[in-house]
Amino acid sequence: MAVRPVRIYGDPVLRRKAAEVERFDDALRALIADLRETMRAYQGVGLAANQVGVLERVLVVDVPIDDAGRARYALVNPRLDRRSGTETGEEGCLSIPGIFEEVRRSRQVRVRARDEQGAPLEFVAEGYLARAIQHEVDHLDGVLFVDRLSSLKRQFLRRALEQLAAGELPEAQPPPAEASGSEGGAR
Repeated sequence: MAVRPVRIYGDPVLRRKAAEVERFDDALRALIADLRETMRAYQGVGLAANQVGVLERVLVVDVPIDDAGRARYALVNPRLDRRSGTETGEEGCLSIPGIFEEVRRSRQVRVRARDEQGAPLEFVAEGYLARAIQHEVDHLDGVLFVDRLSSLKRQFLRRALEQLAAGELPEAQPPPAEASGSEGGAR
């Protein structure tokens, strides 16, 4: 397991659509382990593979669901359907540090995916878990949460986003010192 550097707004890999995974092998499981380790190191609740420069449809989430438990998933080739309800909630992103905004998402979605062994998964996600999964699936499609904001909100954030794209990270959220790994796009 390794902590990989998270790509920051302005990196072109964040705007590219990830490819379907065809091989469920040790390399895929190593990528998933790295995604989990990186998500923990950066104190996130979700991470998509393209956020570490890998253009494959893989994501991990680790979301508190109640006082006693967490929902932890590794989803390969996820598909979302049967969306119902809407709610607005604050979102941030490890690839857009220091920016938090209200985003409207479906309250409930059906998730269809494969696990890291290739076995089919199907479940209904609600609330915070549904929000986190929708956010990460957006990443796999090259969509960032700021794309879901009104044009007025995006205009308001323009300067901060330009600074991120220029490599100026906010002081409050630098990447962890232990982040290391390959800059390449392959597993």
